[in-house]
Amino acid sequence: MKKTLFLLFFHFAFILAAIAQDAKDIVKKADEKAKGKTSVSNITIQIIRPTWSREMSVKGWSKGNDFSLALVLAPAKEKGVVFLKRRKEVWNWIPSIERNIKMPPSMMSQSWMGTDFTNDDLVKEASILEDYDHSFLGNITIEGRDCHKIQLIPKPKSAVVWGKIIMAIDKKDFMMLQVEYFDEDKILINTMYCSDIKMLGGRLLPGKMEMVPANKKGNKTVLIYNSIVFDTPLEDSFFTTQNITKVK
Repeated sequence: MKKTLFLLFFHFAFILAAIAQDAKDIVKKADEKAKGKTSVSNITIQIIRPTWSREMSVKGWSKGNDFSLALVLAPAKEKGVVFLKRRKEVWNWIPSIERNIKMPPSMMSQSWMGTDFTNDDLVKEASILEDYDHSFLGNITIEGRDCHKIQLIPKPKSAVVWGKIIMAIDKKDFMMLQVEYFDEDKILINTMYCSDIKMLGGRLLPGKMEMVPANKKGNKTVLIYNSIVFDTPLEDSFFTTQNITKVK
């Protein structure tokens, strides 16, 4: 009897582990499709508020999950500002004061350049693959597309911004179409809606992402991909504090 119960328990644990692995694999496929081995992108960011709006132009480079760099091209007031992620370190170059500042983990939850994205959202300090446990919540249909609904819960020792993330990932083309971000108390803070699906860099991807706060009516930030090129060779040395003042 004890042997039977042990085998049943082992079998059940194996099934749970397989399901979790499948959920992680789906998130991994969507993440890799959006990033490629490397990427070089040109992005327009629109910050929309009830009484005003402003627009930014940003060029971005990334290499896997370890390296990313974002250069602000416009407006003139912020032109030349750079954010660099190198593994677990995040740096911010501010040309107006000619200072390169290492950002502490406590700043990851703060707004990126006045947008509704956090610093962590833009530079991806936290890895959605390694810092979270993944599980299926079921299915959901978004814009006529069948999607997996996957929950991400931080691992006990992970230093992350969000207490829970729920993703909707297209079953056929592995695109993230909606992402909900919750705080440590599991209260919804932001929802990212992805739309304008089109060919970008030879891949079918959303061309527009809207980050909408749950408790700030009329506020949102729209991120529009004007162009993206995948798998262009980029050396690790490109993503260094020595190079942060030279990119253009």
